[in-house]
Amino acid sequence: MVSVLNASLVAESLADKVLNIITEAIEKGDLPPGSRIREATLARQLGISRGPLREALARLEGRRILEYTPNFGMRVADVSLKDVIEIFQMREALEGMACRLATQNMTDAEIEQLGSLLDEHGSHAELRQGSSYFQRAGEFDLHYRIARGSKNQRLFGILCEDFYYFMRIYRYRSSASPGRASQAYDEHKAIIDAMRARDADKAETLMRRHIRTALDNLMEQVEGEAAVEKKAPPRRRAAARG
Repeated sequence: MVSVLNASLVAESLADKVLNIITEAIEKGDLPPGSRIREATLARQLGISRGPLREALARLEGRRILEYTPNFGMRVADVSLKDVIEIFQMREALEGMACRLATQNMTDAEIEQLGSLLDEHGSHAELRQGSSYFQRAGEFDLHYRIARGSKNQRLFGILCEDFYYFMRIYRYRSSASPGRASQAYDEHKAIIDAMRARDADKAETLMRRHIRTALDNLMEQVEGEAAVEKKAPPRRRAAARG
């Protein structure tokens, strides 16, 4: 896979472009949790000066995606397994409710736009190949659109502002497990079908099941990685951490 960090930029709206590229790199694992952010290296990879880079990094720190620690500098925020589980549990409850409200409150045209968005997702090479299911942030993200379609601003704020970027990191990681990408896509189709039918109970149930399954897949990945690391020779484990 080609790292998104190798992308080059033109000198227009640099801070926004840098923000989007680094965010995508974090979400896709090119910059995994806990990894150090080296300004000089990033500036060289992106072909830019440090000014717009620093602006983007400050905004990411404000989103709590990056964190500064003394004697180490800036790094990608790391969360514990317990934090991840709690975030998914919160998602299951709140996104289920958001889907219920969206089914009741979105217009027919808005729901059809969700179907068109899903069709666009289906054209992505990574999804067709079954390797992963990446949705760009904001308007290109089905979960974001459904949360906004709930027309409940407090619920939207929690799902798409407070925890949104943490959620996206682990959503993508879950989608990269074998067979999960196509399964998640089919689950999205079923959710939209329930919304079209104005079956709020079914839409909520399907959304909750979708998120619970994503957590199950993520936990299987974490357990598998832990088992591999446990079997690795001590020198290899030290290198992997280091």
